[in-house]
Amino acid sequence: MALTRISILDFRNHATTALEDTARFNLLVGANGAGKTNVLEALSLLAPGRGLRRAKLPEIARKGGSGGFTIGAQIQPTDGAAPVQLGTHVDPAHPTRRRVRINGAEASALGLAEWLSVRWLTPAMDGLFTDSAGARRRFVDRLVLATAPGHATLANRYETALRNRNRLLSDEATPDPRWLDALEAQLAEHGAAIAANRRDLVERLDTALGQQDDTHFPRPALALEPVGPEERDALAAALRNNRPADRRAGRTLIGPHRVELAVTLASKGVPAAHSSTGEQKAMLIAIVLAHGALATRDRAGVLLLDEVAAHLDPDRRAALFERLADNGEQVWMTGTERAPFEAILPQAALWEVSGGSLRRVGKP
Repeated sequence: MALTRISILDFRNHATTALEDTARFNLLVGANGAGKTNVLEALSLLAPGRGLRRAKLPEIARKGGSGGFTIGAQIQPTDGAAPVQLGTHVDPAHPTRRRVRINGAEASALGLAEWLSVRWLTPAMDGLFTDSAGARRRFVDRLVLATAPGHATLANRYETALRNRNRLLSDEATPDPRWLDALEAQLAEHGAAIAANRRDLVERLDTALGQQDDTHFPRPALALEPVGPEERDALAAALRNNRPADRRAGRTLIGPHRVELAVTLASKGVPAAHSSTGEQKAMLIAIVLAHGALATRDRAGVLLLDEVAAHLDPDRRAALFERLADNGEQVWMTGTERAPFEAILPQAALWEVSGGSLRRVGKP
């Protein structure tokens, strides 16, 4: 079991919401606009980052509420150890700063990844393969974070060094080479670790996809592009040699921040961006399912699926539920009606959602 108790206060359209007695499968059913996705978004903020909507913090607090919000959750370890309390909140006095507490003590948001692995699939991600390179890069890093929690710290340090180098490059004054040397050393160190984490994840994920039955979800072939220097010394040398071009551009043109995920429909050899909408959706689900089997078992795993079942035919729904059961993660799903979930209702916790309020109507 992953999350056993959840509380949400002044978040979106939820004034006070509590969910207890959770199960492996958890269903939130209600009309559009009822607040189902808002619950998933709250859960996504129990991980580092900006959550599944990537919203700014002041946009999240409930209108007419305190001006801040609070999300709390309890994890019950399977080994019988004491429950772990996770929480994140925004103080109304500091509406742009998110704070985190773990077992009652102040902590960094990056520390959440040490306890909980959270992934999601939303309708907004259906266009991932035709979206920007940055969107696919964030997708890969979210998958890496689920198996390597230290990846968030590496990415944070890399981004800080990158911003500082770009600031020097874009300045009218000629940058001090010694400052660039120091920043490039940081970029090379953290960038090499980031590249290694991504490469390891993508290779393992591509292998897992090749071993899965692709009857219902066609196999996507994965790669990272462009291929560039990834070892620390090679990356440092490349950054040094590229200073003139970077100076003209006013930004750093090479490095892990320029890499993206390349996806191809394996059976046809066609880039995912050129595949049909249905094929793209099925490939995205295949990636998420294959990744679930790779997630580490020393942390609680949570998968958030927003409106995923309604757009699948009965055979694909059945295949989806079977694979989710095998992966062992706790799953949270939303839908406008119960019908698509009939096959798993006996083993699911079910809540009806209306106007930001939840009513428990079924237990597994």
